[in-house]
Formats: sequence, structure tokens, C-alpha cells
Amino acid sequence: MPQIERSGIFADRIVTVPNALSVLRLVGVPVFLWLLLVERADGWAFALLVLSGVTDFLDGKLARLLDQSSRLGALLDPFVDRLYLVTTLAAFVIRGLMPWWVAVVLIGRDVILALLLPIYKRRDLPPPEVIYLGKAATFALMSALPWLLAGQMDWAAAGFGRAFGGALLVWGVAVYVWTGILYVGKAIAVARAIPPVPHHTR
Repeated sequence: MPQIERSGIFADRIVTVPNALSVLRLVGVPVFLWLLLVERADGWAFALLVLSGVTDFLDGKLARLLDQSSRLGALLDPFVDRLYLVTTLAAFVIRGLMPWWVAVVLIGRDVILALLLPIYKRRDLPPPEVIYLGKAATFALMSALPWLLAGQMDWAAAGFGRAFGGALLVWGVAVYVWTGILYVGKAIAVARAIPPVPHHTR
């Protein structure tokens, strides 16, 4: 019988609508790379990026609305977010749609935060709570990328796409880095205030 958390949600459910959306986005990663880098089908790549952003928004909303939050979803959703962001940034750099240093800053921020997770693990603590400003920054970045791509397409709004996408990118990068600094500060505070838990081996 599955365990039920206090909220009444089946924490170990796998087959849920939000998880299906996350899997759909995961499958879309190699398809997007093929469209952008191999076929150079920018219109279809743009549509897939927009669809990914919509499903990313929907899976969290549906998880709460349908009471279908799960441990798998809590791990899968941020993993797919990061994978989509990293692969899209790399693809944009390869295509010359974005300066390489922007990708390095954004990816480096996530690498640094991943290296800080053992601080919590050694103290038997869960990872830090999500800073919602960071989610807003991720949303801004994921919104900027389709607009930047739209700015390269041959259509009337190409100029607007470049300008609007560039503005979103600048804002998203600034806030993404700022929230990264906040996470680092939290980890340092935990390391100073709480000693590691000794783990005895037999």
C-alpha cells in the first residue's frame, strides 16, 4: 500500500499527469537539438521551446490542482528544467545565437550549487528550500530563449524578438546569479551553525 503524506498526496505515485508532462519535455530535448543544429528548422525549434515552457508551467499547476505531487515529480521536474536550459544554451552557443560567456555563467552557477549539496547531506538535512525568485529567473531565461531564436527568423517581428529576448536574458541572468549567491550564503550559514553528523560504520 503506498505511503500517504500528511497532505493526503500519494508521495510515491509515478503515473501522474505532471510526471507525463515532464517526460514529454525530456523526450523533447534531443528533438529540439536535432531541429536546431541538424535541420536548422528554427520555426519548429521555436515552437518546441514554447511548448516546453507551457508544459513546465502546467505541470506544477496541475500537480497542486489534481493533488498529484510526488517524489518522482519533485526530482524529475527540476532535472528536466536544468537539462533543457543547459542543452539549449549549448545549442545557442554552437549556432552563434548567444555569447559563450553567458552559457558559462549560467551553467557554472548550477555546478557550484551542486557542489554545495554535500554540506546538507553530511548534516542529514534536506536540500535548501526553493527560492521562488530563482524560479522566476528560470522562467525569464526559458522565455528569453524562444524570443532570441525568433529574432533570427525571417518575419516581421524579428527585431522585436531580438530586443525583447535580449532584455529578458539580461534580467534572467542577473537574478539567476543573485539567487545563486543567496543559495551559497545559505550553505555557508548551515556549515557554520550545524556540525556534520558522524556516521558510524560497522
